[in-house]
Amino acid sequence: MSALSSLNTARQAMAAQQRALDVTAQNVANLNTEGYSRQRVDLQSVSSNAVPAFFSTSTEIGGGVSADTVTRVRDAFMENRALGEHASSARLTVENDAYTQIEASFREPGETGLQAITDTMWHSFEDVTGSDDAARSTVLQNISTVASSLNATSTALDEQWTQTREDLAATLTQANATADQIGSLNKQIQQATQAGLSANELADKRDGLVLALADSIGATSSVGSDGMVNVLVGGSSLVSGATATKLKLVGEASLDEFSAPGSQGLAVQTDPGGTKVAVGGASGGRLTVLTSTIPTYQAKLDGIATQIADALNGGNTSGYLSDGSPGSALLGASDGSATISARNISLLSSSPTVLAVSSMAGVASTDTSNAKAMAKLGVSSGVSADYRTLVTQLGVASAVSAQSLQIQTTITGNIDTARESVSGVSIDEEMTQMLTFQHGYQAAARMVTAMDEVLDKLINGTGRVGL
Repeated sequence: MSALSSLNTARQAMAAQQRALDVTAQNVANLNTEGYSRQRVDLQSVSSNAVPAFFSTSTEIGGGVSADTVTRVRDAFMENRALGEHASSARLTVENDAYTQIEASFREPGETGLQAITDTMWHSFEDVTGSDDAARSTVLQNISTVASSLNATSTALDEQWTQTREDLAATLTQANATADQIGSLNKQIQQATQAGLSANELADKRDGLVLALADSIGATSSVGSDGMVNVLVGGSSLVSGATATKLKLVGEASLDEFSAPGSQGLAVQTDPGGTKVAVGGASGGRLTVLTSTIPTYQAKLDGIATQIADALNGGNTSGYLSDGSPGSALLGASDGSATISARNISLLSSSPTVLAVSSMAGVASTDTSNAKAMAKLGVSSGVSADYRTLVTQLGVASAVSAQSLQIQTTITGNIDTARESVSGVSIDEEMTQMLTFQHGYQAAARMVTAMDEVLDKLINGTGRVGL
């Protein structure tokens, strides 16, 4: 190796150490940048010519060092695991919030809950006397309060369903915009990669958007060509290279329409194409709330309303009014529907004369035995027991959801910590690296000085013997 070759090797070493210092400075500058992955210079020795020229031999020991490649430090397994865990956390968060709102709608336990209101209603029948219109009016007022409570709970569930649907539609709109950004970044990364330029910062931004899609729609990713990634949702391609597919929500716009016979339901589809997509993440949670959770409790509440109406109407029609005529139904549907539900249950008349408290037919009477019998309907008809079962099931489901979310949050946090330990910037490590590269640069610079002295002696001192 000649002195000129050694000088070139030292120059390459200085350039490599300088590049390593530049990368270290970039890492330190982004110490607190969310989503930034620390970078590392891949220093590789340059080998000597393995095939010498014809009729010559090579005595080279190497060609110096190369620092052309700057890579992101990431654990691919942890990154893919994080997508799935973040999607699960987002889904469980939505479901847990939904159960919390449903519990608030039922207002149990509490004085304003249906359980307390219906107990008051049943007990008020015991206070009815033969000629006391005030007691009868109190009973009817209590019945009206029960109906109003059922209406209010049903309305709250309707509003929660509508709001959840709007949130789902908004989430899909945002996901479409994010997918477009990922496609655009994929194209930029491809161009940079093909040109031999660094695209690490672009890749960090893109991977952050993929993680956001995992939260919103349960996206996963796979490695594509030229540094690009392909994004999948439920096995369907959402982003392929620079091309992104849109998602849309199709189906009924209200809980009443969704629960009606012949409903087409709700689904997320590709647009265009109309292919059904099994979304996850927050969207998957909202879809579950819309298609299962809220309709289930609405149907159970409607069943309770029907039971109360059947019990009161059956009890009143089996009795007789004060003038001896048979009683009529007390509750009906406010919208004229043939089916009574929590949404439409209503007191038909507030006149105390409609209450059939007597068991004697055909004659005027002050008998109140039928009212005493109606006071026991809460137990004998099973309404109270069924409602308690409903509230208990709701409480258990909510507790299980909260516990599942707590466990999943811990798992997701552990995964994020593991990811951060690999790709996050450690100031202590960067300071150590800085000193290492600084000393390497100083040593290479000293080598340049040494080679300069050798060349000076060779050029200026050769052929001047005796001088």
